[in-house]
Amino acid sequence: MEENNNVLKKFTSAQFLNFALGFFGLQFAWQMRIILSGPVTESLGASPFIYGLIWLAGPFTGMVVQPIVGALSDKTVSPLGRRRPYLLGGALLASVALWIFPNSASVADFLEKMVGIHLPALTALLIAAIMIWIIDACVNVAQGPYRALIPDIVPEEQYSLANSYISLAIGLGSVIAAGAAPFLKYFFNYQMSIPAQFIMAALAFTLGMVWTCITIKEHNNKKETLKDVATAEKQEDSFIDALKNFFALSPEVTKICTMQFFTWIGTMCMMIFFTQYAVHTLYCVPDLTTAADSTKQMFDNAVVTGTNFSSICFAIFNLVCFLVAIPIGVLSAKFGNKKVHIISLLSMVLAYLGMAFAKDPKIVAAMMGLAGIGWASICALPFAMLSQYIKKGTEGSVMGIFNIFIAGPQVFVCTLVAWVISKCGFSMGSDYINYHWEYAFLIGAFCLLVAAVIAKSVKEKA
Repeated sequence: MEENNNVLKKFTSAQFLNFALGFFGLQFAWQMRIILSGPVTESLGASPFIYGLIWLAGPFTGMVVQPIVGALSDKTVSPLGRRRPYLLGGALLASVALWIFPNSASVADFLEKMVGIHLPALTALLIAAIMIWIIDACVNVAQGPYRALIPDIVPEEQYSLANSYISLAIGLGSVIAAGAAPFLKYFFNYQMSIPAQFIMAALAFTLGMVWTCITIKEHNNKKETLKDVATAEKQEDSFIDALKNFFALSPEVTKICTMQFFTWIGTMCMMIFFTQYAVHTLYCVPDLTTAADSTKQMFDNAVVTGTNFSSICFAIFNLVCFLVAIPIGVLSAKFGNKKVHIISLLSMVLAYLGMAFAKDPKIVAAMMGLAGIGWASICALPFAMLSQYIKKGTEGSVMGIFNIFIAGPQVFVCTLVAWVISKCGFSMGSDYINYHWEYAFLIGAFCLLVAAVIAKSVKEKA
């Protein structure tokens, strides 16, 4: 959108859809990484705790990359605009890593032949871990500037709606990413390979982001952009200054950040561990990290069934997110972001408790649908609440700093929660052990409840 007399024109539905398509591709790729990174890394020898450490890629890159890239995008002047270079660059680099990740064992074999020496057994796992770090870093390179586009090009009265369209894109992208393989298996009896699913994710990420960058216009007024850059530089000479200015925006910003911190501990307890929970708890597959190949083959069908069930559950979870994303935006405009967000978080708490104690896959699938209501709100309303306090010219750095309270909690989940699960093993007969993966949902439910209590204390602008 172009600016006319400093007044932004309202977005039409078609423009919102163009705007959201890039996030559709981003979420498509991210969802594939969520669902399938566990089976890939476990097959390469990753224990529950090592798997959690590999997941640290997300929070660490989020805490480091997003604030830096967000601040850089505020000050970028290029023919493509301020944000679009980061959107395109992140998508293209992530797509390469998405292709390599599921082929890590083949890449390790190729390197072994190239150097002519026997490489350590964990080389393939190391390559896979590096690719996850690259994927997560590139997703963060694109995500921060993407969120910053909203106050750049959308009128303030449409912030909630714009974030709801992003929720819609997140829901739809995740539904298709999660549902593609089970759909082909159920209707055509064709099991899509894991590498093929990652190639599909890479194409979706690149093509979706290219479409958004082509159809959405940033500010074309170079003079105005330079003025915003000068204002931002005057306000923030360092990252510490940026942090000080961030929390000086309003006392409510601190509450919103604390709310996000507990929200994302709860959210990631499910995101990180659900596939392993489905395979090992619901379908009773023992831990196979150190098992012989013959033992792994005995459980191949159960692993595939559990992984497909996880994909179906994520599809249901995100389908509900897709269906309620726009209604949540409309309801929040009428009743306030805070009230709608609290109710949504409480629905997620109930869903987690249901999954922690359920043994029937059908009940678990229904609980994932209920949790999708909370996810739709998490993807939109905290950002809408924060957007009310953003100053002109600092959009990228503010969203980057805010991401610390999304990425930081994941460190807790990847280390302490993963460690708790790794210490809660139990015997499955004389030959096998398993873990209480469902404990992640109990921890997550408690943290989401804390987030809802904090949300109640936030005072919104009229």
